[in-house]
Formats: sequence, structure tokens, C-alpha cells
Amino acid sequence: MTETLPSDMPDDIDQCVQHVLQAACRQEIMIATAESCTGGLLASLLTDITGCSHAFERGFVTYTNDAKNEMLGVSQHLLEDPGPVSEEVARAMAEGAIDHSHAHLSIAITGFAGPGGPGDEPGLVHFAMGRKGKPTRHRMKRFGDLGRGGVRLECVRTALSMLRAELEGIGEPRQTMAETP
Repeated sequence: MTETLPSDMPDDIDQCVQHVLQAACRQEIMIATAESCTGGLLASLLTDITGCSHAFERGFVTYTNDAKNEMLGVSQHLLEDPGPVSEEVARAMAEGAIDHSHAHLSIAITGFAGPGGPGDEPGLVHFAMGRKGKPTRHRMKRFGDLGRGGVRLECVRTALSMLRAELEGIGEPRQTMAETP
């Protein structure tokens, strides 16, 4: 049996995507994604809102260790130990997305959307938020064995929530060069 995502996203996800993109547009913030277990789902959603395309800079779909290394600069050492599903790799992915793009803000997702190998925990996912000039933040979630589609939807909800919180936290007025003290 093939498991797929619904053709229409749940209303809460659609609304959060709109809020994130509108906030990014207002603040002239460009976003990049670095996705593994979500396979580009978040990037796809961030390109769905008409009039907000300038807020999404690019998406990296880095499903394999080689892709994480080659596209984002994640070190082989980290990919071997502690491994691709870890806080360290999520942080390196978020930082790599900033370093390899023109984005101001990045979100990285790496985890097990379904059963992995022996000893892998289905639904274990690491998220990291990168921002130029700020420390990279991390969040770990244990969604459980919801199936690949269920875990991916929960990953999108978590990533959008992190983006939304970051954008709301930077809601202070921007200064122009003339206004800078």
C-alpha cells in the first residue's frame, strides 16, 4: 500500500504558511529550507502563496548523507557520529543553508519519517533554525509511528511554528542607514 499526503493541506498548515510568508515579506526576510525526511514538502508549501515568492530564497532537499555533505557542507565526521538524525547535523544543515544561500533565516529538518534501520526510532525528528548573526536553535520531537505522511505533516507544523515564532520575535521596526545611531 502506498501512503501519500492529501492533495489539500489541513487549514491550520495553510494559515500558518500564509502568516509566515506575509511576516517575512513585511520584514524583507528571505527563507531557505534544508530538508531530509520531509523531502521538500516545506519548500513546496512556501512557494504556494501568490505574491510572496520573494520571501522564499531556496530549498535544499538533502535526503542522503552525500547530499548533506555536498550541498550544505555538513562534515562527514558528524554524519558518521552522531549520525544524520541528530542535533548536531540539524544545526549544521541550518547553518549550511544560510552559508550556501542568500537567505536570512533557515529551517532544517532531519529525522525518521517511518521505520529506519534497527534501533532507529520512528518519528524522531531534529529541527534547527539558523539566522544570520544569531545562535542556531534546536528542537527535537518524538512524533511516534504515525506513518510517513503523518510524521511529515507534523514536521511541517513544527517547522512553520518555529519560523512563525522567529518572525514574530523580530517584529521591531527596521532602521534605515540614516536612522542607525
